[in-house]
Amino acid sequence: MLDRPEKTAEYVFPVDGMTCASCSLRVEKALSAVPGVKTAAVNLSAMTARVEAASDVRPADLVAAVEAAGYEAPREEILLDVSGMTCAACVARLEKALNATPGVVSARVSLPAETADVTVVSGLTSAASLVETIENAGFEAKPRADDGHAAQRSGDQRETWTLIGAMVLSAPFLVNMIYEIATGAPLLASWLQLVLATPVFLVAGARFHIGAYKALRAGAANMDVLVSLGSIAAFGLALWRMAQGHAHHLTFEAAALVIAFVLFGKWLEARARRATGGAVAALASLRPPVARILKDGVETESPVDAVKAGDRLAVRPGERIPADGVIVSGRSEIDESMLTGESRPVARGPGEEVAGGSVNGAGRLEIRATTVGSASRLSRIIRLVERAQSSKAPIQHLVDKIASIFVPAVVALAVATFIGWRFVGADVETALVNAISLLVVSCPCALGLATPAAVAVGMGAGARSGILVKDASALDLARKIQTIVFDKTGTLTIGHPVVSALVALDGDEMALLRLAASAEQGSEHALGRAIVTRAKQDGVDLLALDSFEAKPGRGLEAR
Repeated sequence: MLDRPEKTAEYVFPVDGMTCASCSLRVEKALSAVPGVKTAAVNLSAMTARVEAASDVRPADLVAAVEAAGYEAPREEILLDVSGMTCAACVARLEKALNATPGVVSARVSLPAETADVTVVSGLTSAASLVETIENAGFEAKPRADDGHAAQRSGDQRETWTLIGAMVLSAPFLVNMIYEIATGAPLLASWLQLVLATPVFLVAGARFHIGAYKALRAGAANMDVLVSLGSIAAFGLALWRMAQGHAHHLTFEAAALVIAFVLFGKWLEARARRATGGAVAALASLRPPVARILKDGVETESPVDAVKAGDRLAVRPGERIPADGVIVSGRSEIDESMLTGESRPVARGPGEEVAGGSVNGAGRLEIRATTVGSASRLSRIIRLVERAQSSKAPIQHLVDKIASIFVPAVVALAVATFIGWRFVGADVETALVNAISLLVVSCPCALGLATPAAVAVGMGAGARSGILVKDASALDLARKIQTIVFDKTGTLTIGHPVVSALVALDGDEMALLRLAASAEQGSEHALGRAIVTRAKQDGVDLLALDSFEAKPGRGLEAR
């Protein structure tokens, strides 16, 4: 008797607090240690974790493993409008159902406001899944329209202003160092250096100090530990020398500048991540935000997440199709280039399938939704891109092993430097300055960042150009490609047809173009538009149409 294959589930969710490759390796080990987890891959540049596990593994266990390792799985709030509740028992039943949904941290249901405020782990569930849970519990729900990117934009702006502030306050230290090297005396007074360095050390550097504390509490040593330890040592040494009455060779500039420069590196890294995420966002934007649901012949606009399998949808000319489905009535030309890469629209009629995200042509369609949400073709393409960006190139495994011992090695070398200088007879201050210098110059951890960032940005650039890469290993092997064979037009061309030549049997090409373009001016077909465009370019005056009839699949008739 054959054993049934074990059911597995895949979870992709963001992880905050990682700063270098040793962090991503630590999170991977923590996730792999969870019973039932088969594979775990953490992408540093995308700040995400992808886990394949047995179906009975709870997402809460994965989140707990990440947090036990000293990192965070971000939460988000989803607000839903709920109808059909009549009493407190309905509220209790609904809260119980929502709290049992994988990825839900907490759920609060309000009977008077008819809302459900659900806190979830980002990436582990969606508004559509919560709506399905509520409907299975016997109620109706729909997501409340909200700007989900507002918080992200606010955080990006805050980081940008923090960087600007750190740079402005640190810039005078560069001038001071040059002046002190040239003249032997500082340009900035001790108290002014303290005033400039303190906000940078305490405010701009807070993220590093907090991150270092969390890492050390979890028994790890990451990039934040180096930045925090180096800046604390430099700032503390400067305070001690200032208290001793020294006015020159203070190390406030080291504490401020290392934080400012590392912040600048983090800002560049975040820009690279946003550019990468833009590829997925561009794919997601192919799905329209609203759908026109037909009920008893009446069109009602609803969020596209509210569409369910079996719903009848109306699609007007020029609109994107909101969900995978089958045409019930109407005929049109559909632009499916987002799926096939073929620029020429294809004719579709009753009984034929259409894909969500494709563009309707000149006809009005009524379709029956068959596949919605995460099961749709567009959603599967988005998951493919996300999975590819979270995968690791073979070289990155070696990089991770090296980076995992990078921070402890640097700290050990700093201690050895201090002991070595003391051994050769240097005073405590000189030995400490040299040890701090080693910590400061070792702060940038390009080793663990370069490879995942290159993979993520490369795949993002490809996705924006319509090129999907299966995973990082495939991208790594692409360097060995010698020949590429393309099987269709539109891949290498401009993406729409043009009239390149005219051949008239009687030799009068302009008369032929005039007749053809005059007939086609009533058509929305891509070839018809190309003929009309050529006529306009050649300055041909078109004749007025007395009658016009499109023959789907066979051309047109015109007088």
